[in-house]
Amino acid sequence: MKKTWAYALLLLLSISFTACFEDQDDNTIADVDIKDFVWKGLNLWYFWQDQVTDLADNRFSNSEDYTAYLNSFDAPDDLFYNLLSDEDRFSWIVDNYFELNDALNGVSKSNGMEFSLGFVDASETDVFGVVNYVLPNTSASSNGVQRGNVFLTVDGVQLNENNFGSLLFSDNDTYTIGLAEMDTNDNFVLTGETITLTKQVYEENPILISNTFTVDGIKVGYLMYNRFTSNFDQQLNTVFGQFVAEGVQELVLDLRYNPGGSVASAINLSSMIAGQDTSDLFLKQRWNNKIQAALSEEDVTRNFVNQLSDGTAINTLNLDKVYILAQGSSASASELVINGLNPYINVVHIGDTTRGKNEFSITLYDSPDCAYSCTSNINPNHTWAMQPLVGKNENANGFYEYEAGLTPTIELEETISNYGVLGQQDEPLLARAIQHLTGNGRFSNTQNEAKFKIIESSNSKTILKDNMYIDTNDMPNIFK
Repeated sequence: MKKTWAYALLLLLSISFTACFEDQDDNTIADVDIKDFVWKGLNLWYFWQDQVTDLADNRFSNSEDYTAYLNSFDAPDDLFYNLLSDEDRFSWIVDNYFELNDALNGVSKSNGMEFSLGFVDASETDVFGVVNYVLPNTSASSNGVQRGNVFLTVDGVQLNENNFGSLLFSDNDTYTIGLAEMDTNDNFVLTGETITLTKQVYEENPILISNTFTVDGIKVGYLMYNRFTSNFDQQLNTVFGQFVAEGVQELVLDLRYNPGGSVASAINLSSMIAGQDTSDLFLKQRWNNKIQAALSEEDVTRNFVNQLSDGTAINTLNLDKVYILAQGSSASASELVINGLNPYINVVHIGDTTRGKNEFSITLYDSPDCAYSCTSNINPNHTWAMQPLVGKNENANGFYEYEAGLTPTIELEETISNYGVLGQQDEPLLARAIQHLTGNGRFSNTQNEAKFKIIESSNSKTILKDNMYIDTNDMPNIFK
């Protein structure tokens, strides 16, 4: 009965406003219809709705005022970004939700080269790229691109702060990078070698590396996991089944390049690590005042789990300590794992301060029958969709304010001169974890004294960016 009442309340909040503005000018219906969806979706769901003057429930006195306001913006995305709070760093809108839905399932265009970009020198003008990892069965892998490769040019043009976006992240499917190396004075110089890369539609398996090894009699599991994609939760569970079968005693979870993704996958992964009881709280959601008032305590809490959504039993290591490699490119769901596990087990965070994205989002479609939160009865006249921030997740201790990022237990930055091979025991960040868990002095790292400021990563420029989202099937029950 309570859920029925709450659902009716939310629909009333959404639909009652809609009813006030039914009469739209037929000549502008397509454009106004999209903008109408943008405003109403944000008015209902946006986390900072009560702080944005133009999203107030009483902002417009009549339909004419409302229509005039919508028409004062040239395009739906202009309206969308004008309505965002100054505190919002991550909400976005797309004009093609088919591409967004594919990305949520790990499918997008990629040439297989994942990289970071940084400034060449203190002038912060010219830019270099460094390869972080290469995806298998892609143009990058077949053309011999390797982790640690540095490039300065794209199609013969030197990268700089103004052109790297158009050269590397445009719709152009093919480009050529010019490789470089560091000289004895820590300057980048072109080698004359070039590599041409071509993007393809690609489904990325976020489990890049999983292996085990024994050091000082300790069985260690290593997992490099690069995106929280629920389609691969079964494979993730299989990896943990192998860890259990091999008697893994310590786990090094590598999230250094993981920009986030599914909240449900973050809960599953954390449950595979810690094996907490299903009565133990993993997170508690904070929504805007309008949504929060319609939710019960059960609706806003998520506990650890012992099975996947299809009923498959979770394989868990039941650890009381985990090593997590994370840095500035680790965001949202990656940070959620660290924050959610902290109240229960010892999380040894090795690396650098994380991104600081503690908000979650949902995908909103023009489907007012279900308060814009589902794919039923979507307006067939357009394909716009929004991915606004709608809440924050606090852990079992009530902590959630980490906009400045989560600070490491052991600080260790990656250095271009000594990137190492991912998954090998002498790779600097993994070696530091091994030194800590064994207590011996095997760790060594030749630090490059030159400091290069990283400004962007390819993972954060995908359609999903550094996003943490709630899957449709994990929405509060009143919205289903």
